Amino acid sequence: MAFLLELAALACLSWWGFAVGDEAVRILLGVGTPLLAVVLWSLFAAPKARLRPRLPLVLAVKAVVLGGGAAALYGVRHPVAAVAMAVIVVANTAVAEIFRRRPPTSRTGQASTAGSPASG
Repeated sequence: MAFLLELAALACLSWWGFAVGDEAVRILLGVGTPLLAVVLWSLFAAPKARLRPRLPLVLAVKAVVLGGGAAALYGVRHPVAAVAMAVIVVANTAVAEIFRRRPPTSRTGQASTAGSPASG
């Protein structure tokens, strides 16, 4: 789901860029805005990012890119779709962060005790 949201954000940023300004500005924004988003994402927010900053900066980059996609939808006069995308982005990011921080569990739903003296 997260990957599809990332692709949708890039598409929305490009759509917005090609919809504003005169011809030269449209081309610059239509290509440059999603390209800048890709660079930011690959440097800071991707699972294999070159730089792996602390969580607040990662979340800030995600907010800029994914929130920018929702804002771009609003900018091309699709406010309902923009709100829907924003809600989905927030929910997906929250769920991903919650599950990322959970300790691994065994099949029975209890925390793994492998390697402890009590496990035999």
